[in-house]
Amino acid sequence: MRDGTPSTEDFGQRLRGLRARAGLSQEALSHAAGVSVRALADMERGRTRGPQRRTVQALAGALGLDDDEAADLEGAAAVGRPRPGAAGGPAAPGTLALPRDIADFTARGPALARLLDLARDADRGGPVVTLVTGQPGLGKTAFAVHAAHRLAPHFPDGQFALDLHGMDPEPVTPRDALARLLGAVGIPDAAVPAGTEDRAGLWRSLAGQRRLLLLLDNAADESQISPLLPGTGPSLTIVTSRQSLAGLESVHRCDLALLRREEAVELLSRIIGPERVAAEAQAARDLSDLCGHLPLAVRIAGQRLVSRPHERLGKLVARLTAEGRRLDGLQAGSLRVRAAFALSYRQLRPESRTFLRRASLAAGPDFSPETGALLAGLSYDEAVACAEELTDAGLLQSDPATERYRFHDLLRLYAAEQVTAEDGPGVRDAALDRTAHWMLRRATAAALHFDVHHDGATPYGDPDPEGAPAGQDEARAWLEAEQAQWLAALRRAHDTGRHRQVLDTAEAMHWFSDRNQHWEQWVEVFRRSADSARALGSRREEAVHLNCLAWAYNLCVHDPRAALTSADAALVAARECGDGLQEGWALGYSAGALHRLGRTREAQERLHEAARRLAEQDTPQSRLAELTVLNSLGSLLRQAGRPAEALDIHRRSERICRAGIPGRTEELIALYHAVARQQIGNDLAALGRWHEAEPPLRQALAAFEEAQMPAWAEAARLDLGQVLTATGHREARQTLLAARDALTALRSPRQAEAAVALASLDQTTADT
Repeated sequence: MRDGTPSTEDFGQRLRGLRARAGLSQEALSHAAGVSVRALADMERGRTRGPQRRTVQALAGALGLDDDEAADLEGAAAVGRPRPGAAGGPAAPGTLALPRDIADFTARGPALARLLDLARDADRGGPVVTLVTGQPGLGKTAFAVHAAHRLAPHFPDGQFALDLHGMDPEPVTPRDALARLLGAVGIPDAAVPAGTEDRAGLWRSLAGQRRLLLLLDNAADESQISPLLPGTGPSLTIVTSRQSLAGLESVHRCDLALLRREEAVELLSRIIGPERVAAEAQAARDLSDLCGHLPLAVRIAGQRLVSRPHERLGKLVARLTAEGRRLDGLQAGSLRVRAAFALSYRQLRPESRTFLRRASLAAGPDFSPETGALLAGLSYDEAVACAEELTDAGLLQSDPATERYRFHDLLRLYAAEQVTAEDGPGVRDAALDRTAHWMLRRATAAALHFDVHHDGATPYGDPDPEGAPAGQDEARAWLEAEQAQWLAALRRAHDTGRHRQVLDTAEAMHWFSDRNQHWEQWVEVFRRSADSARALGSRREEAVHLNCLAWAYNLCVHDPRAALTSADAALVAARECGDGLQEGWALGYSAGALHRLGRTREAQERLHEAARRLAEQDTPQSRLAELTVLNSLGSLLRQAGRPAEALDIHRRSERICRAGIPGRTEELIALYHAVARQQIGNDLAALGRWHEAEPPLRQALAAFEEAQMPAWAEAARLDLGQVLTATGHREARQTLLAARDALTALRSPRQAEAAVALASLDQTTADT
């Protein structure tokens, strides 16, 4: 106080002293008062001399000031506020100068080039507006400031930057922003009109006559921006916002993306020096990955390392690897990733805050509104509205083709923290249980579309029949898209003791799994279901699911030792409960494992025993199992150098298929027939009857493709390609190439066989 009147220089000092007395950091006061850290820092440094009354009241409340102290602080702020009509005006020309550029600015080349093109458009006489948007931490302001400095020579009549404080409780009003812009171009306070529309009209008339560069940073919404945009003249306006501002018309949009890995490493190198990065190149790459290639996070990590010149990058990598400590580690002084996210989070409606934090509980890289609705306890329509709001706010990323959403890794960690802080373990567990129960009911109903034993007229038990997948195509699409969700639901059901639901779901998956045997997840599905059967004391179901587990080990992850262990355990359980069908399956699966382990004689013995055991039974299920065992036995005999015997056995399989199996559909029998035809084609090839081998292999391939069974189809394609090679067919190379690429993508052991066949064909062609 001087002469009883607070000076404008006193406000920042006074606020800083009161904060120190209260023992609060800038971030703590920011959180308590709902004022951004940046705005608070500007006040304390004297850059903002007259904050609005509501802001001062919020600060006084957070600082715990009594009435006299609050009045004193308000008086200090009042002196710094512009007074309409006062001499000298609210701002002298040039007071909205561009902020300092960042010397270590990295990447964004294409976006900068686009802005240079826009500047040339402005040179041709039309005002240009570009909108820079994206999630928190992408460096929108840094990019805009850097671009403005690069473009400044194009706009000799002035370059102005105005922070609109869009994330503050009280963003700058259009009226106040226009006053500052008018002052910046030299209009005295006395000449500034009182009304917003009049100020906007004056601003547009002045801007239309000048070559201006205008940076409007941190915009809140369209209504704040629209009155500030020049209507005519060779100006360029750059607007930054965390919101999408979809309502702004005739603007060029620049949606900044995450840095590429190499760009993130380059930014780190520019901050801490290339020598430190070169000395720990892998740690630098790992650090960039842990930062999610988010510019703010990379900068914070770099600034932290700069302040500790002797600390190794690997030490920070080790700290950030622990997810629970990652956001704690990403802070350097007043720069904090968590604070950047918190600003956006506090701006959301309560429903959207709930949706965001609960969505962090979803499994997998992305999630549907359906999953978000279940976790948040909202209706589907409410969830879609929340997801779209969060996408517009840059807090979620939407899939370009489907209605699915994903988090940035660091944002997911922040949202998960809010679950702990705001919901607690009880609410969290209830949300996960509710979602898991619904997901397993839907997954079970969807999988039953593929079950040949299920009566299609029987209701599938979907939790939402009106929205349930209709038919196999829709069911497959849902099961594939929600694979991570229903698998997580199965884990939770198992871990919380809901063993009957685990068994029902895994049982329903049996036939669907056959069509997707390249999924490694089947090992976990059937391991958990076998464990659930054991927990319920059902030896028959234990045998069933141990057999399924043996199948998964054999064909999905190619682990014959584990397959043999599971099949032998299934055999014991089946014999104990007198289930001949499961006994036959166990013998067949163990034979497959023994063959892969090179124990061919034992494998043949078990297949012969399985065939005998299954032939003794007179059920549709035993006939299907017998077909599988016969096809496997024939294949084994062919590989043992006995192709004629193999052909006889596979012809027997074909006769069973042609005779039909009561109660089984033609579509199902067609698949078994396709397997027999594939084996017959290979038998004929082994006998050197190449031209006879081609037709059955083509028929098998067509059947597997029609049934959308890629693992089966590509194996048949490889067999066909080898036969075509032997006959000199012109399609041979194309067929082998397609098989090799597809088998590689499926992680099939036969990819090596395909590569060898293709290389051999190419060598033969080159030699001739």
